[in-house]
Amino acid sequence: KAVEKALRKRGVEFLLNSSLLGYEKDENGQLHIELEVNGVRERRTTEKILVAVGREANISDLGLENTAIEIEDGKIVTNEFFQTKESHIYAIGDCKTGMELAHVAAIEGMTAVEHMANLASYPLDDRKIPMCIYSYPEVGSIGLTEEAAEKQGYELKVSRFPFLANGKALIKGEENGFIKLIVDAKTDDILGIHILGLQATDMISEGALAKTLDASSWELSKTIRPHPSLAE
Repeated sequence: KAVEKALRKRGVEFLLNSSLLGYEKDENGQLHIELEVNGVRERRTTEKILVAVGREANISDLGLENTAIEIEDGKIVTNEFFQTKESHIYAIGDCKTGMELAHVAAIEGMTAVEHMANLASYPLDDRKIPMCIYSYPEVGSIGLTEEAAEKQGYELKVSRFPFLANGKALIKGEENGFIKLIVDAKTDDILGIHILGLQATDMISEGALAKTLDASSWELSKTIRPHPSLAE
């Protein structure tokens, strides 16, 4: 909602609950789009269309049908160390089930190689994986959302801090945004950190470190950060 609000201020129009029925290009290169918006057909003209409909795993022509490897929804199934049903074959990245993120694929690769080499290897914990949206403003997130934490039965402490009260954000002229911290009220464990605003995709790394170290909100608050900075 916050990103949508910021984009609307910049003149971006959102047509939600809509379907693209088709389009045609005229002799001037203009694209005429047929849409259905909330059940009503519309015709619009534009210069470019960007279609983003997700991706599918490129696992054809690998001979997987000659193995015991399991496929689920078009993707390879692995165990927590990314080992398939064929113990000598591993799969990482977007060809397997799981998060489709570059930094996830990288750690999956390291985990798989460590497991192959019989080195100390630890299963990947999804709760410790940061997720980013490289929009404007940026979004960085790790752990549970407030809604998800409530559904899991946690008693919560939720706090927000606006970029409007941050000196570095004001210096940069980027005061739109906030940081939201979700904490277990009983244990003070950090359940989730969500950042919207300038350099959110960099600052969420501090949240990833906090989650890796099982930091409490007290420990996070007692960490000394430089002033002025976005991180403080």
